[in-house]
Amino acid sequence: MENAEMNEAQTGTKTGGSQQEKEQAYREHVERTTPKYSMPVRMAKAFVTGGIICVIGQCILNYATNAMGIDKETAGAWCSMLLVLLSVTFTGFGIYNKCVEWGGAGALVPITGFANSVASAAIEYQKEGQVYGIGCKIFTIAGPVILYGIFTSWVLGLVYWGGKCLGML
Repeated sequence: MENAEMNEAQTGTKTGGSQQEKEQAYREHVERTTPKYSMPVRMAKAFVTGGIICVIGQCILNYATNAMGIDKETAGAWCSMLLVLLSVTFTGFGIYNKCVEWGGAGALVPITGFANSVASAAIEYQKEGQVYGIGCKIFTIAGPVILYGIFTSWVLGLVYWGGKCLGML
């Protein structure tokens, strides 16, 4: 079958039809294949997903400060590390991606979403080897974040230093 015949069979239009008929057929095809979403439902799912992640983090923080007697700053560092570890582990087992599909931005916005993006890149490119695969591609998402984080801290450091020199701080 030629491409035109295959296209005709898939869309149900003839290739000799007018431009309007082709556009109408295309619009109908898009309408049939585009998933339908309810914005309030998606927002509620994101809220619940992000809330669950925050509750887990708060439980870790409370356990570290109350049961283990760790100060708040150290407990916060442990909480962040454990959330990243859980995120990377769940990404490796394919669980986190299912959470993202269900919860959307609620799973992508916290620190766990950042860890997921870094781990996903490493998993995706592991076939290409340790150096050219994982080593080169692991910072595809993290690279810009690290770059702009370092640049912003450098600029703010200059502003702070200038303020100190001028006696403003």
